[in-house]
Amino acid sequence: MAGSVTEDTDDVMAEINMIPFIDVMLVLLIIFIITVPVLKHAVNVELPRASNVPEDTKPMVLNLSVQADGRYFIDTSQIDDEQLAKLFATEAAKNPQPDLHIRGDKDVRYERVAQAMAAAQQAGLKKIGFITEPKTSP
Repeated sequence: MAGSVTEDTDDVMAEINMIPFIDVMLVLLIIFIITVPVLKHAVNVELPRASNVPEDTKPMVLNLSVQADGRYFIDTSQIDDEQLAKLFATEAAKNPQPDLHIRGDKDVRYERVAQAMAAAQQAGLKKIGFITEPKTSP
């Protein structure tokens, strides 16, 4: 028997058998598919209804005009300094506060406009704006 070749049948398998692994994974997948919807707990809540209609509330506006000679006008009525401070105090107490729009004549002294702004600030008015006219070209 010197010339015969012997074959070893007791060799170790170097490959992983994937069939049992795939079976286990499919069983776990089926278990998760069945149990996940059962585990999901939902709390019923009555949610409020919202409307998408915008509110058309326009803020109140106080129009203060300062003429070239320094006189104050609220809308079209003339008002003196003491009445102006009282008016600003009553308007500042309102909720929501009105906007103060100041129209100053181009020839008025800045001091008169600054006095009106200071009175508005001391009264507690928060929204103050200046009204100007665009420059017209010749």
